[in-house]
This record gives sequence, structure tokens and C-alpha cells, in this order.
Amino acid sequence: MDSQDEGDGGPEMLRGFICASFNQDTTSLSVGTKTGYRLFSVTAVDKLDCIHEGVECPDVCIVERLFSSSLVVVVSQSVPRRMNVYHFKKGTEICNYSYTNNILSVRLNRQRLVVCLEESIYIHNIKDMKLLKTLLNTPTNPSGLCALSVNHGNSFLAYPGSATIGEITVYDANNLSTVTLIQAHASPLAALTFNASGTKLASASEKGTVIRVFSIPEGERLFEFRRGMKRYVSISSLSFSADAQFLCASSNTETVHIFKLEQHSPSQEEESPTWSAYVGKMFTAASTYLPAQVSDMMHQDRAFATVRLNMFGLKNICALATIQKLPRLLVASSDGHLYIYNVDPQDGGECMLVQKHRLFDDSEEHVEQKEEEAPAEVSNQPAGQSYAATVALPSSPPSSTTLLGYSEDAGAQKGDVIPEHEFAEGPVCLDDENEFPPVSN
Repeated sequence: MDSQDEGDGGPEMLRGFICASFNQDTTSLSVGTKTGYRLFSVTAVDKLDCIHEGVECPDVCIVERLFSSSLVVVVSQSVPRRMNVYHFKKGTEICNYSYTNNILSVRLNRQRLVVCLEESIYIHNIKDMKLLKTLLNTPTNPSGLCALSVNHGNSFLAYPGSATIGEITVYDANNLSTVTLIQAHASPLAALTFNASGTKLASASEKGTVIRVFSIPEGERLFEFRRGMKRYVSISSLSFSADAQFLCASSNTETVHIFKLEQHSPSQEEESPTWSAYVGKMFTAASTYLPAQVSDMMHQDRAFATVRLNMFGLKNICALATIQKLPRLLVASSDGHLYIYNVDPQDGGECMLVQKHRLFDDSEEHVEQKEEEAPAEVSNQPAGQSYAATVALPSSPPSSTTLLGYSEDAGAQKGDVIPEHEFAEGPVCLDDENEFPPVSN
């Protein structure tokens, strides 16, 4: 499953599910299936409206919607090197791009569209889909792990700076320059996510025991949370609340953790002379005499709230949202359901399940996989073909909306003009929520 992606490799088929992702403000859930994709509205607790069902291409392994606009980006397992961009309300394709290797993840905000391959990253201007920058020879990233700030004012991009340790490269996708390198973990990275403003970045390693939060662009460590000590887990998603006061983490275990981002002042501890406060002071005093690793562990905060799922080992993604004026935790699971929990922002504790929505009918949960997948179109290309010739390969049959002719240095060598891209002086708007993907009405 996909998320503000995190942590897992190739997509997996479970009960009609191939992938799932929440949009940038957690008002919509996108789900990829064997027959296409579906977009759901998640603005109410008691009902889950399917606002669109796309059947343009089967076996959808990546589907990303831009906020509440009509722009949706889709990648199919049948043609894993091609990205299709659709205006789903008009039922038209805006454009498509083909790349030199399989597309592993796609991230977008109102300014940039980022495509991540195993060893390269492509940055497009979302208003006209021009290729602005290609980051070649990035460290091997088999899961396509990356995060893009939804705040298009900074458009920070985070991705692994190493394949062997947990180093994070933070890149400015607006100004096309590296911002900082963060030594986040000893083990390789498994999950990354920005808060809504792009001023905080959370990370987890493949061990999954510690989650850290850093200031951006400085890269200073702000918080450290311990998810657990007994076993290593695979963190599948991280997500901040809109106000960045909370951070949730889901994994391949039955527990979802919610952490509270608050600084503990000495005055607060003095005002609460409880047994736990006394023990905490003793630990703090003792930690000055202990090895650094043990001392660090003592200073790590535990979960503020938790959710116990009735499943183990299934992929899921989580998000924190305010729905009908109350804080909620959303968990989209590969068991084919969306779970909605209430979160107590004052006392935390165990979260209560308030609604469970089925994403598919029973008849759809047992769709048989095709015996043979369609071969990727780029497989017939000569082995020695150059990057410039393969970065924007035409689809078959040729599409009038395929963008052609971009060079390796990301020059503005314009190809065919897309009929729908008759650009106005200012941002081109869709007919809903003042979003401005590259299409006119």
C-alpha cells in the first residue's frame, strides 16, 4: 500500500486492494484495484461516499489525488514505467510520461509533481508538467521512499541519502537545490513524512522502534518517540495532524501509536508531585551516569494514545483528521475496510472505534489475478537507447497528450502542446475548491 509512503516495497493484492493513499489534507481516500481505482470522500463519519470510479487502466498500483481537485495521477502494474495524469470529472487524460525504470512512488502539491524511481527522482512543474530537474544516481531506494511537503510555498522533498544508514536528504523542489542532510537513524530509513507547513519532518528506520522528528530546514532533532522495545517492526505509515500537535504511526503489528508533540518544562514536573513524576526524575538523574544509548532510551517519550486493530501482519495506512469538528484517526487496511476512531486530545489512552466502512462489495474481494501480466511497453525498446529518447516515450497507440522531447539536463525543449493546456496569465483553475492543476475548464 502507498502512503506519505512509507516503508514498503512492491504493491500487494489483498481483497481487491493493491494500494491506498490519503490526499494532502485527509479529506479523500484513493484506492487502487485490479479493475481501476476509486476515490472516496472521508469528510463524514457515518458515510463513505465513492465520488469517482476510474476504469481507464487496470491493476492500479499508485493513485494520488491533488487535494480536492479533479487531478489524479495513476500508475498501473501492467505498465509500471508510465504515469498517467487524468482530469477525472471530465474523464480525460491530461498527459502521460514514461520513464527509464518502474515508478515506485508519486508525490504532489500545488506547485510540484515528484516521481521516484529506484535510483532517480524526477521533479515536474505541476502547472504545465514540464520536467524541471532530474536527480540521477540517488542511493538505491527499492521502496520509492520519499516525502513532499504539501506546502507549495517551500515544497521540501525528503528522500534517503544512503542505502545503508538512516540519512535523509532534504531538497528544495521549488529552488531546485539541496537544503540539508540529516543523520536520523543508524539503520536504513523506512518512513518519512512532513507536517502540513513543511517545518517538521518525522522519520523511522527499518527497525521501527524509534521515531524522530526534526525541524526543517535546520535539521535539528525536536522529538524522539519509542514505539516499542520487544521486537522490530515494519512501519507502514507516518502522519502528522493538521496542527502538528500529534503524530501517528502504523506498522505490520496490531497497534497504531499516536504521539503528542509537547515539550516538558521543569515547572510542569514540579507542579505534579505524582509517583510517575518522582520515578521520572530518578531516571533523569540516573541517566547522566549511564551509557549514551541507555540514556537516550530513557528520554524517549511513549505513545500518548493507541489503537488495537483486530488484525496482525496486514498492510495499512493511517492519518489524523478533524471530521465533523472532532479529532479522528483513520486507518485504511488491506483487509478492505476503513476504520474511524475517536481520539481524546486531552487524555489520550485507548481510542474508540466509531465506524467501520467496507471499501468493496463481497463479490469484488475475490477477483482472480490474470495468469499473465501485460508486458511493459518499454520492454521492446533497444537496450542502448538514450535517456532523452526514453524519458517521454509515446504510448501505444500514440496519444495526443503525450509530452515529448525533454532532455537529460531538464531543458525546456518543448514538445507537442497539449490541447487542454491553453495557459492563462495566472493559475488555471478546475471547477472545484480553487485548485489549479494543469487543465482549463
